[in-house]
Amino acid sequence: MATIRILKAVDAGKLLTRRAARMTEAEETVRPILEAVRKRGDAAVIEYARKFDGFSGKSLRITPTEDGVSPKFKNAVRTAARNIRQFAKLQLPKPASKLLAPGLKVGQIVRPIPAMGAYIPAGRYPLPSTLLMTVIPAQVAGVPEICVTTPKPVPEILATAAMLDVRNVFQIGGAHAIAAFAYGTRTVPKVDRIVGPGNIYVAAAKKMLAGEVGIDFVAGPTEILIIAAEGNPRWIAADMLAQAEHDTDASAILLTTSKALAAAVEAELDWQLTSLPTAPTAKAALKKNSAILIVDSLEQACEISNEFAPEHLSLHHPELLPQIENAGGIFLGSISPEAAGDYAAGPNHVLPTSGAARLRGGLSSADFVKVIATQELSRKALGKLAPSITTLARAEGLEAHARSIEVRQ
Repeated sequence: MATIRILKAVDAGKLLTRRAARMTEAEETVRPILEAVRKRGDAAVIEYARKFDGFSGKSLRITPTEDGVSPKFKNAVRTAARNIRQFAKLQLPKPASKLLAPGLKVGQIVRPIPAMGAYIPAGRYPLPSTLLMTVIPAQVAGVPEICVTTPKPVPEILATAAMLDVRNVFQIGGAHAIAAFAYGTRTVPKVDRIVGPGNIYVAAAKKMLAGEVGIDFVAGPTEILIIAAEGNPRWIAADMLAQAEHDTDASAILLTTSKALAAAVEAELDWQLTSLPTAPTAKAALKKNSAILIVDSLEQACEISNEFAPEHLSLHHPELLPQIENAGGIFLGSISPEAAGDYAAGPNHVLPTSGAARLRGGLSSADFVKVIATQELSRKALGKLAPSITTLARAEGLEAHARSIEVRQ
């Protein structure tokens, strides 16, 4: 059986129909966990941490330390952190004001949220890179209380937290970690926004608690879509495998006008899998959820991509960028691999999946601030606007609104 399917453009619908997440089942599992944490706080959190996380200590709080990692790792963290911080500063909304008319001054002020919580996965692959991507934008935004939770505090995660001077670190995973952040416990602070990826139970918990607490988005399986009419099949296959190795539910899709490139990439995937340590996971993802699609034109490829709204879009033809409407993150040109964005290029790797890129882009420093509008009117400016305001107010049947204007005349 072939490693990956090669389909025609008429079969694009097979790719656009993502595998349905088992969200309803996950919500039923998560619901009693959330309720237990809400009612019993630390006691429930510790109970679930022992059951699901292998927690054996007495305190959920852990102390970050740079011990146990190499100088090479520390240098990598510093390089990545520098670029992530610079890009986060670029994204941060700025205070502004403008005189719209004589005596009518409007503006905006920017204020950080009081507290955030970052969920750092540490199951099959502990992810210190996600610590960088979630904490640094919050620091740039000026969030005063930054909290981190992870079910498996490996040295790399603890060292990264120490290097970022994060002190509120907790050894908790799963839905009980999300609940602890949402409700607050004696040990774990209540936060205003929870960010970071996780498994389906983490996603279900975030979905159910949205409104009780702010979230980034409900994440599904990771995905990449590549558009290339020509290129190096070795590079393209490597990029597809880099996504597929995350999880058996991950998807990697190539859209190309070239049958020759499709065949070459298929052969290269087979070859690279022979030496890939994560081959069992990657091969399952390629067989179940991935494909190479032969399209009639690059314009058609862009249309399909916009419909799919991929988490990662690798666009080997940067001139097509004006045709792209929906994507979590875009990697322009064949020398811009998605893995660069995962770690050190600067833009955030916490990105919308499962079509959510139709609605928003990735996590940014803007997610950790409130942009608050201000307005200041002189008596003359208010008088000039009064006829419009009172007319609109009375059209809506809101007489007191109109009178609050007239009383000042």
